[in-house]
Amino acid sequence: MSDAVIVNSSRLKSIVWNDFDRVKKGDTFVAICRHCKKKLSGSSTSGTSHLRNHLIRCQRRSNHGVAQYFSAKDKKKEGSLALVTIDQEQKNDEVLSIVNLRYEQEQIKSEHVGIGSNSLDQRRSQFDLARMIILHNYPLAMVEHVGFKIFVRNLQPLFELVTRNKVEADCMEIYAKEKQKVYEIFDKLPGKISVSADVWTASEDDAAYLSLAAHYIDENWQLKKKNLNFVTIDPSYTEDMHSEVIMNCLMDWDIDRKLFSMIFDSFTSDNIVERIRDRLSQNRFLHCNGQLFDVRCAVDLLNRIAHDALEALCEITQKIRESIRYVKSSEATQATFNELADEVQVETKKCLCIDNPLKWNSTYFMLEAALEYRKVFSCLRDRDPVNMKFLLSDPEWDRLITVTSFLKLFVEVTNVFTRSKYPTANIFFPEICDIHLQLIEWCKNPDEYISSLALKMRKKFEEYWYKCSSGLAVAAMLDPRFKMKLLEYYYPQLYGDSATELIDDVFECIKSLYNEHSIVSPLASSIDQGLDWQASGIPGSGKDSRDRLMGFDKFLHETSQAEGSSSDLDKYLEEPLFPRNVDFNVLNWWKVHTPRYPILSMMARNILGIPISKVAAESRFDTGGRMLNHNWSPLPPTTIQALMCSQDWIRSELES
Repeated sequence: MSDAVIVNSSRLKSIVWNDFDRVKKGDTFVAICRHCKKKLSGSSTSGTSHLRNHLIRCQRRSNHGVAQYFSAKDKKKEGSLALVTIDQEQKNDEVLSIVNLRYEQEQIKSEHVGIGSNSLDQRRSQFDLARMIILHNYPLAMVEHVGFKIFVRNLQPLFELVTRNKVEADCMEIYAKEKQKVYEIFDKLPGKISVSADVWTASEDDAAYLSLAAHYIDENWQLKKKNLNFVTIDPSYTEDMHSEVIMNCLMDWDIDRKLFSMIFDSFTSDNIVERIRDRLSQNRFLHCNGQLFDVRCAVDLLNRIAHDALEALCEITQKIRESIRYVKSSEATQATFNELADEVQVETKKCLCIDNPLKWNSTYFMLEAALEYRKVFSCLRDRDPVNMKFLLSDPEWDRLITVTSFLKLFVEVTNVFTRSKYPTANIFFPEICDIHLQLIEWCKNPDEYISSLALKMRKKFEEYWYKCSSGLAVAAMLDPRFKMKLLEYYYPQLYGDSATELIDDVFECIKSLYNEHSIVSPLASSIDQGLDWQASGIPGSGKDSRDRLMGFDKFLHETSQAEGSSSDLDKYLEEPLFPRNVDFNVLNWWKVHTPRYPILSMMARNILGIPISKVAAESRFDTGGRMLNHNWSPLPPTTIQALMCSQDWIRSELES
């Protein structure tokens, strides 16, 4: 810059010029940092914001005193910010470009620089970083990646970068704090807890993990889920060891006495369940002698019987895949196929595509679309018998039609079960009963191929029905749109002349469950919101542990029952059904009607909170199990548990 002239800086009013020399070269002004010699735009139209920003990041200048550049005078809203790009190596110190970036006034207003006022909270920023890693499954080692370090240094030079070990320690601290919050929630719960057990695997090795999650209805009648544990399980574990791992987790959370039911996969050993139930029954923690304790996942059942159907169609499905591959093999073949579709007047808009073997519903959609083009495939075979030799025969098409109708039902019911993130137990009974009725009909099919498949599926279904039908029926009874009428509608279709006896058995279970809830709190009318006169604004009207008339209250409750006054259950069943409508929310209904049915509402809270299905919506059609994220699988087991549980808790908090 031999022809450059240094401009007298005394005429420049901004304080930033104490650290810059303003140089004129021809008609261009350049500002040169006195510390690092970097060249920026010195034009009067560029303002000084870019010079301030450079001083914040200047590696050769101490951050001490940066605050002076952000005085009240300099915080006026500016309409533009100059950005100068200077390539020192290639352009020999020439200014390449000056780009004016227009900012909205709100952005400039919020551009208040915490750095300048020395207000950076290092600890809080570290925890924010750790929470981000937890929320998004990022690898802990990302904090040591070069790109991340550059990004953070440019974004906030005052932030002290942390190591992988440090961010892991921060994650563990977050886990400890969040776990304490969950402890406190469980301690104050008005009802019982149901726990689901799920097995995860890691993609890199054969490691397996047991995931336990608590499901409950909170004081606001909202269905909630909280992950409890994510522990390593060894394939060599015996059934006793598996049950012991689960019991230890329950006792660690101090919820063994609050447990109502547990939900398992269909393939979980009955012996494991029995051992846990026996341990809990010894202390009389379970209602109805544990009759409702063992629940199996409904979506898992549907996946298993859908797998049976697809297995029966294995050869047919492969022929369909080959036919679709041939149609898609060239543009000419695809064009011929489309012409034939127009000739036979196919009205469907469905596209032919190969399925994803990891999602069984995609195989159903492939088969369903192929059926729509059955005539087109036949015409294509007539034109090209050599390449279409794998086309289905007429009996195979007929079987495909029947089995696809099975799959259609399973897809529809699975979607109903997973429509809501946290479905309540009352929605399952009618859907499961419909599947039961269909299986009975399918077993009567004259085609042995179809009837043998139906018998295989029905056997799996009846194993599920034997364990879960009582719980499903009780949950349906607690839906004011159905009450006992739904049982009276379905059971005669399922059991014929035996229906009345079986309905009576269910009602005995309901009465037993109601009586147990009544005994737990004989003064249930004061629970949740109390009787009207108790909640009528009397200061300190809560129960006093020294109240000498509590015995009288119990006596009054017992004698009134003996004298034949209607119980909650009687009143509920005697009243008309609530009209069925699409927007009905059963939990809102019970929240509103708790004062009228104080004991029955306690029972509803525990029953409706049972997770009849534990499969997440995004995994409902998966043919494999849940996989641990590859970023976390190499970590120590305690860290994996901390990350998985914390992620669930933080996400729940954000959603609420």
